[in-house]
Amino acid sequence: MEEGLGQPGPSVQPVDPVSWLLFVLVCVGGAGLVLVGTALICYLARKKNKKKYNFGIKKSWNQERAFLSLRKPTPVTIPEKSGHYLKKSPSPTEHRSPPGEATDNGGGGQSSDTAVSPLNECSQKDMIITPQQTNNNHEEDDVSCGEKSSTTVDKGNNNTAETKLGKLFFTVKYSFEKNALVVTVNKCTNLPAKDCQNKSSDPYVKLQLLPEKQHKVKTRVLRRTLNPVYDEDFTFYGIHFNQLPILTLHFVVLSFDRYSRDDVVGEVMVELENIDLTHTDTAPLPLVREITPRSMKLKNQGRGEILVSLCFQPAAARITVVVLKARNLPKMDITGLSDPYVKIYLLYNGQRIGKKKTHVKKRTLNPVFNESFVFDLPKSESGLENVQLEFMLLDWDRVTKNEVIGRLDLGGDGCEGSAAHHWDEIQTCPRRQIAQWHKLKPEN
Repeated sequence: MEEGLGQPGPSVQPVDPVSWLLFVLVCVGGAGLVLVGTALICYLARKKNKKKYNFGIKKSWNQERAFLSLRKPTPVTIPEKSGHYLKKSPSPTEHRSPPGEATDNGGGGQSSDTAVSPLNECSQKDMIITPQQTNNNHEEDDVSCGEKSSTTVDKGNNNTAETKLGKLFFTVKYSFEKNALVVTVNKCTNLPAKDCQNKSSDPYVKLQLLPEKQHKVKTRVLRRTLNPVYDEDFTFYGIHFNQLPILTLHFVVLSFDRYSRDDVVGEVMVELENIDLTHTDTAPLPLVREITPRSMKLKNQGRGEILVSLCFQPAAARITVVVLKARNLPKMDITGLSDPYVKIYLLYNGQRIGKKKTHVKKRTLNPVFNESFVFDLPKSESGLENVQLEFMLLDWDRVTKNEVIGRLDLGGDGCEGSAAHHWDEIQTCPRRQIAQWHKLKPEN
């Protein structure tokens, strides 16, 4: 045992201990490599995603510029060289929505934004309103643009004034072979000038058969002339000869306007009941008619009545207007009906500061609106002393300018009768809804 223990064993060399500094360096290096690898993987992934959304289509800089330049430059010439350097659209009329209906262009009929020409035409005066203009200025502009073009003459010893709007020449024939009525619009003479600057018009003629109003046609627009010559034939098929006595030819002469609604020159009504078209297949019947103002149909007719309800709230400086209904309106359309709606203006010191309007009620002489509107009043200690309400009842028309049936003014110096009584009552009894009937007056 002693000898075995005394024998030398395997040699074991001691290992040097690893220093802490080397261990820290190895760890930091490994972490750095991991971070660099992670960053490289993220960069490659982002680059791959960007290429994925391009769908394999490479666009050059020129193509991108061409794609972004959506707006084309509009050519502008010197107004002195050519009067109408902004060309008008070929179609003389456009479809528009009645006031009150929701449209993308802003309701009222009125449609999209149009560029205004530097030419100061009469239509621009009606469209552009500045705060410094007064009602008298508007009336003077309307007179200078429309009313001055018509002249009055005295006939014989009666000394009656008649508005001269020119004449319409046309021919009518009936084709038994085609079972059709053929109307030829030849020309118009001595039309009034609707363009004050150029002292001319852009006339065209619209024709429809009444009372069905199913056949509607129109001529082309002739530029800058007061004596247009059309010579256009319009054939109405499917009309039996026995139907002619109940038909009426309704001509409307209009002047095309690019910036606003077309101006109505006048109209011609021809009843076929007293016209013999038996032998007109070979020899068309020429006819000449005086163009009469379209507003003449309101002559000797009452404007009707309107029922409105008002509520004045002095603490909130607010007035609530409820347009309830109207009755006994005049027949604005040839069919014996109207398409009425109401416009309401709030005036303060003679200036319009608010506007509302109702929906259009189609084909009725006794419309029921039942629409409520709220106007915020300027804060003033005088109450309603300088405040006025102006109601305008109009007949909506898809093509021509909407005609004013009648109007009602509440408040102000010119308020009298039932209107003055109603206005005083809402001030005496505030916070109460007071309704009253009012007779409509003709437009001034």
